[in-house]
Amino acid sequence: MNVYFLSVLLGIVEGLTEFLPVSSTAHLRIAEALMKIHLDGAACSTSGAACLQDVAYWKMYTIVIQLGAIVALCMLFLGRIVDFLRTFPRGEGGDRTWLTHPLSLTFIAFACTSGPALLLRKWSDKNLGSITAMALALVIGGIVMWAVDAWASRQEPVTIHVEEMSLPQAVWVGLCQTLSAVFPGVSRSMSTIAAGQLAGLDRPSALEFSFLLSIPTMIAATCWDLAKEVLHRHADAAAQVVMTPQRWGVLLVGAIVSFIVAFGVVEWFLYWVRKRGFTIFAIYRILLGGALLLWGARILGS
Repeated sequence: MNVYFLSVLLGIVEGLTEFLPVSSTAHLRIAEALMKIHLDGAACSTSGAACLQDVAYWKMYTIVIQLGAIVALCMLFLGRIVDFLRTFPRGEGGDRTWLTHPLSLTFIAFACTSGPALLLRKWSDKNLGSITAMALALVIGGIVMWAVDAWASRQEPVTIHVEEMSLPQAVWVGLCQTLSAVFPGVSRSMSTIAAGQLAGLDRPSALEFSFLLSIPTMIAATCWDLAKEVLHRHADAAAQVVMTPQRWGVLLVGAIVSFIVAFGVVEWFLYWVRKRGFTIFAIYRILLGGALLLWGARILGS
């Protein structure tokens, strides 16, 4: 398959799934397996330097194209971010503090995610990276999301604006986001949206705070993963990536496609959720996870 066409496909997958509650990690893993992109150096022979370079390159590629989706989200929420900066720390209603302003709550929630995620990341990568584990996470997460959304739709929300969120609500959402870092396939969006609804946020508020929290979370995770890949390659000369004009072009295509698709998806997702909720995404997760449990190992070889 032409590498530029492959890059377009992967960019579409990343842009479509990064902010939907369906797990971009699982979808990229499935897409890469179907396209015969191996991200495990064990697939190479001990003397296969070229193969090791390809493995290292595609690992870096998978990380870098997320930047396109991050930039799209920052652009879409630029107005809200500017408003938050302008009103810090008192807030729009003048009743916020240094601890309870939306910007503060976003970074407090991010801090609540970061510690446990870093402590458990190595164990997670070692034990929960298989297609079967991701399939189970998709199914269980879909059931949880469906149940929470159905329950929340029958309750009177405690919070209908992000500006009204409390410190305990932000801490709870941040801790729940850890699930997506520890269990690939759970989905960062699913965990934060469901946690927000359980904490009394209505759908739009839970979704908006999920998007706000994703900005520092994704930037930190992307930079962390990229730094690890660079340091790892320096330690293994055989896996040192040689960046050619073609490889730079493939990387740029993936990031641009990811940006364009994510830009449109976020706008559509906001509209859909306000009108119809999350049920369709829960059903999709359950169906995809079930299909992977039945046929994933045979089709994808994992």
